[in-house]
Amino acid sequence: MDDPYFKKIITAILLVLLIVLSFLILKPILISIIVALVLVFIFSPVYDWINKYIKVKTISVLLITVFLIAIILLPLWFLTPILIKQAFAIFQATQQIDFVTPLKSIFPDLFASEQFAIEIGAILSSFTTKITNSLVNSLSNIILNFPTLLLQFTVVLFTFFFVLRDKDKVLEYVKTLLPFSKDVEEKLLKYTSGITASLVYGQIVIGIIQGLILGIGFLIFGVPNALLMTLIAIIAGILPIIGPFLVWVPVVIYLFITGSTVSAWGVLTFGIISSSIDNFLRPLIVSKRTKINSGILLISMVGGLFFFGILGLLLGPLIISYLLILLEIYRGKAKPKIIIEEPSK
Repeated sequence: MDDPYFKKIITAILLVLLIVLSFLILKPILISIIVALVLVFIFSPVYDWINKYIKVKTISVLLITVFLIAIILLPLWFLTPILIKQAFAIFQATQQIDFVTPLKSIFPDLFASEQFAIEIGAILSSFTTKITNSLVNSLSNIILNFPTLLLQFTVVLFTFFFVLRDKDKVLEYVKTLLPFSKDVEEKLLKYTSGITASLVYGQIVIGIIQGLILGIGFLIFGVPNALLMTLIAIIAGILPIIGPFLVWVPVVIYLFITGSTVSAWGVLTFGIISSSIDNFLRPLIVSKRTKINSGILLISMVGGLFFFGILGLLLGPLIISYLLILLEIYRGKAKPKIIIEEPSK
């Protein structure tokens, strides 16, 4: 074995070893780094606008970072105890709900058998208990794991600050690592940027708006535990195909059953507005952007939710989308519209 060849092998082995060790070191904070990079993408236009006037990169990024701290920590600090209280109230309420009687009145023939009705009631009671118990535990863990979450948040802030400040240098460095031609690099950056923007603004932002509109209706018409219901509506709104109707339809049915007719019609109105506003906002926000098929988007969100937790609603689609883009570039053919949809002209 000649000397240059031996050196290349040793260099390759060392490189692989260092990459593996680096991954193991960064693994506990990898999600925080990814979240920071997504936030850099979201706040990059704001940074560019502020930097036009201030002209000092560090100060511009510092202002945005302080704003980011405020919009994340303040709601967590004030709303988490309220959400835990409301989640516990819902947990207690589900233990006393009579599922069988309303179902019997709606489907008398189906629930004619008393044994069948009891079994269905037990299944529904067990299901709602598990869901609400999981919700209470998730919210409680925010307080119990506060030191760990604080460290993770610190990683997010530092990564966000330095990457946003030096984003041009970071992008150029990433380009030097890509094993593609200039033409392929431009396509890759174009499509990944379009997909990311489409997902963040078209799915996440619209879902939040839908949930907030529904939350306003909950507050106006006195729906119990409105804050927690709003949070659930936001998550449902972010999910493609499903949408906030998954929340407001059961609430409306519950209000009609309990005799709160005025509140039921009010929530129904806000629910229809919340679900239909997507048809007006989405074309305005994402009509010029590359989009991923809704079915693939839903599957990747659900898979991401199981793997990453709540952040998987964002990370799952991004990872799957980037994979599809790389596969299409590798194939060197026109993208099939069933997977990735071209922006409208």
